[in-house]
Amino acid sequence: MEQYIVVGRILSSWGVRGQIKVEPLTDDIKRFDKLKKVFIGADDLPARYDVESVLYLKNAFVVLKLKNIDSPEQAEKFRGVYLKISREDAVKLPEGRYFICDIVGLHVFTESGEFLGKIVDVLPTGANDVYVVNGKAGNQILIPAIKEVVKQIDLENNKMIVRLMEGMA
Repeated sequence: MEQYIVVGRILSSWGVRGQIKVEPLTDDIKRFDKLKKVFIGADDLPARYDVESVLYLKNAFVVLKLKNIDSPEQAEKFRGVYLKISREDAVKLPEGRYFICDIVGLHVFTESGEFLGKIVDVLPTGANDVYVVNGKAGNQILIPAIKEVVKQIDLENNKMIVRLMEGMA
């Protein structure tokens, strides 16, 4: 499992004190209220920044003031970069719920053991997520994240077991 979890994408600098405007990539935008530190940069060695303040814009965006980023020019360097938190600081998910970063990369098998491919993306559709699987034949398979289809998720063994509905493969 990844050591860090992405919670947002930095869109731009905001204001004159070096704040950053963030597109939240989390189910609960208010989770930013509880953040004490965030990580920015390469997955193997991201830089840690302490959170000084949080502001919400129209309940759709978050503005963060991070310690040691004190000018618009410094903040602008992070445009387009993902904002991460340590897995230990992540919210605890209820049974049967998973972080997208843990789903992407899973190998997908049918109940009979046939390898279908690897999950490369998760699409939120409103009703339920859809897992995008790059099939072994180079095709894409869309797997709805519903109990009738997804039978088992085994993060330890990096696999998902599914029961395909007619016309899915």
